[in-house]
Amino acid sequence: MSDERITDLYERCQDRLDRIASDGLMRQLLDMGGRDGVHIDYAGQRMLNVSANDYLGIAGDSRRAEVFLGAAAGDGMGSSASRLLSGDHAAAACLESELADAYGHGREALVLNSGYHANAGILPALVSRRDLVLTDKLAHASIIDGARLCDATWIRYRHGDLDHLASLLQSKRDAYDCVFIVTESIFSMDGDLADLPGLVELKKRFDAVLYVDEAHAVGVRGTRGLGLSEEQGVLAEIDILVGTFGKALASMGAFAVVPPILKAHLVNTMRPLIYSTALPPLVVNWSRQVFGEMQTMGDQRRVLSALAERFRTAIQDANLETRGASQIVPVILGENNAAVTRAKQLRDAGYLVFPIRPPTVPRGTARLRFSLSSRMTWADVEKIPVFLSKGRSA
Repeated sequence: MSDERITDLYERCQDRLDRIASDGLMRQLLDMGGRDGVHIDYAGQRMLNVSANDYLGIAGDSRRAEVFLGAAAGDGMGSSASRLLSGDHAAAACLESELADAYGHGREALVLNSGYHANAGILPALVSRRDLVLTDKLAHASIIDGARLCDATWIRYRHGDLDHLASLLQSKRDAYDCVFIVTESIFSMDGDLADLPGLVELKKRFDAVLYVDEAHAVGVRGTRGLGLSEEQGVLAEIDILVGTFGKALASMGAFAVVPPILKAHLVNTMRPLIYSTALPPLVVNWSRQVFGEMQTMGDQRRVLSALAERFRTAIQDANLETRGASQIVPVILGENNAAVTRAKQLRDAGYLVFPIRPPTVPRGTARLRFSLSSRMTWADVEKIPVFLSKGRSA
């Protein structure tokens, strides 16, 4: 590339950065310090971390990690190859077997490198140009990117609007070979819940494939923490279930629970699986441990649920706009600059929170998103609604 063309590229990038900054949307990488339980060091201050997805408090449990690392020293630090070459290992096969046993109903599990890998790779591997993909309008960016990579027709139905989804299915189903309905179970920005029984009814009525991303529900919902599909009694009806290890389970990677024929097809066609170095054995064994423990952490799930309900009620009582019914509690502020300002004020007061702005959320709905943990107490968070409503130091 000539110097002139490189200069053109740099100028184009600078122009876009200038527009991003003028819209109050500039982002930057953050230098975080040490972590201790639900607290974290940032900008020379120890803060309550209300921006993490450590819903069960596992990531902040240094003693649990120390015990694991002492026992796992011989398992190896790296895989050094794709799973389809020499990068596969016994730990991955054991984890997949344990996942399949937990989710049951004759399905198998496939361990993947991340939730983004899963959602960006599953649909392109399965969908043809003769198919239709229908995604909830507020589905995660990784789902959107997966849909964009498909040859299929892709339509977004109004968020949580099953009547709109039904009308799309009614008018378009017969024109396509397969139809895929894709949703999150707990939506990551609003914290609200999908109506999975309603979606199951539609998938049966219109002979569709139901794909559910349980990223923010695994560990948190259901008797054994298997997700919202377990809690709502439709676990056996989900055709493609995606979960992550990187949120409540405090590890890295993701998994898909699918019928055996779909697993075989994904192993042979899913590009993020085929062309990525596998997760290290150390990481996979940690995931095995926490997945087993997670299924017994009913007390932590109950504590988290009660804390989130109380916190959401306090936000509403402070005449602030919030949404959802989960451990994710957003406070909708509207304008980007308002979210940036209030987040900075809260950090100054000792609460690690950052503004959530477009394109992550729709324009005009900039917000603060509070992610709670079962290791937090009411005393940890009770001043936040007061601070937000009165605009003074908590």
